Amino acid sequence: MGGFFAAALKEDCVFDLFYGTDYHSHLGTRRAGMAVYGEDGFNRAIHNIENSPFRTKFNYDVIEMKGNMGIGCISDYDPQPLIVRSHHGTYAIAGIGRINNTDQIVKEIFSNANSHFLEMSGGEVNKTEVVAALINQQENFIDGIRFAQNMIDGSMSIMILSEKGIYCARDRLGRTPIHIGRKEEGYCASFESFAYEKLGYSEYKELGPGEIVIITPNSCTVLAEPGKKKKICTFLWTYYGYPPSRYEGTTVEKMRYECGRYMALRDPLKEKDIDIVAGVPDSGIAHAIGYSNESHVPYTRPFIKYTPTWPRSFMPTMQSKRNLIAKMKLIPVAELIENKRMLLIDDSIVRGTQLRETTEFLYESGAREVHVRPACPPILFGCKYISFSRSTNDMELIARRIIAREEGGEVERTILDDYADPESERYAKMVEEMRSEMNFSSLRFNRLDDMIRATGLSADEVCTYCWDGRE
Repeated sequence: MGGFFAAALKEDCVFDLFYGTDYHSHLGTRRAGMAVYGEDGFNRAIHNIENSPFRTKFNYDVIEMKGNMGIGCISDYDPQPLIVRSHHGTYAIAGIGRINNTDQIVKEIFSNANSHFLEMSGGEVNKTEVVAALINQQENFIDGIRFAQNMIDGSMSIMILSEKGIYCARDRLGRTPIHIGRKEEGYCASFESFAYEKLGYSEYKELGPGEIVIITPNSCTVLAEPGKKKKICTFLWTYYGYPPSRYEGTTVEKMRYECGRYMALRDPLKEKDIDIVAGVPDSGIAHAIGYSNESHVPYTRPFIKYTPTWPRSFMPTMQSKRNLIAKMKLIPVAELIENKRMLLIDDSIVRGTQLRETTEFLYESGAREVHVRPACPPILFGCKYISFSRSTNDMELIARRIIAREEGGEVERTILDDYADPESERYAKMVEEMRSEMNFSSLRFNRLDDMIRATGLSADEVCTYCWDGRE
């Protein structure tokens, strides 16, 4: 995933840029960067943040960097922002999203002109450099951004820092957000709405799908009107977003609370059947509180996440190490676990490894029963748009492995549709196999219609691809 922040002020913007970017640290795990423009031209700093948080890596850069306009980015993989020189002039660029057809784009660019790309470790091309190369095919930034977004199979929101201002372009279907904030000194743009509130900005607008604006210290000007079709990622609320984050008018905390409440209303387990409700920290907590308040089963914290030295559960980038650290971070509170019938809510089940290990340590700590309630439906398709997980193959998903086992191999799309239907026999069989394999006392997933209802949006406004395969 990743997140970005931009500021265009009448005064030096580096303070706002530093803290605004830092507020996106929960969205990325590997690289972070800032680029500013001022009297001395462009200045940029990029650091690895796998083993140290953003603030510690950029402390000295903040002192040295000066400028009244800047962009910052937290990224899972690609170092960015990049500084590019082309017929558009010199500019810095950052992007959030996913490109599935990188090889095809690179091949087409090579065939049309003499060009080159800087190869990163592992033989991959920096995706942001690919976006810049596409933009440079056109005569101006607006046409270039539109051309790039149309060429990309996937999704891409873009920020470009130029001498004239900062271009902010939300992806064509609005899968990821861009908010514009305003205060007396100027404007900012941010993936997360809460990132600018503590810096004195108020909400100016949220960009629509495909909308392009340019912000300067004095104005925010619309350069391309928003499209009518919207498909914002529902997983932003369920997992990725920070609790005070707001997308399309609904905060993450409220959506999660409503999901928990809807799960309680449908659950055959009642107050007499369980002793406590708990949420896997952090994204399961609001879901659990909503469930508890609706079901009247007490909410407790039977384990605590240790965060002083491991602030993010999904770092480092190696899957095996992330699983180990996720296990090490959860510290049990024995008195709240022993002999208890627990109902445990997590945001999702992807591969199944971490939740299985969490359940095992709850049993080892004395739990009598562990009933699991994921806050979203079974994940049947790997994300093509924002890479919410690092799965490179659908068979890494536990639901797909079970389906393949049940069906004897690869299955047709119509069969997968049946497995996505919570009323079907295949769905019930899949869930029971997952429950048995992961040693849960019971397992019930949140329904897709309830999850969408919790966002406050209609079904045609949200992306549900990872659950039902619908684009």
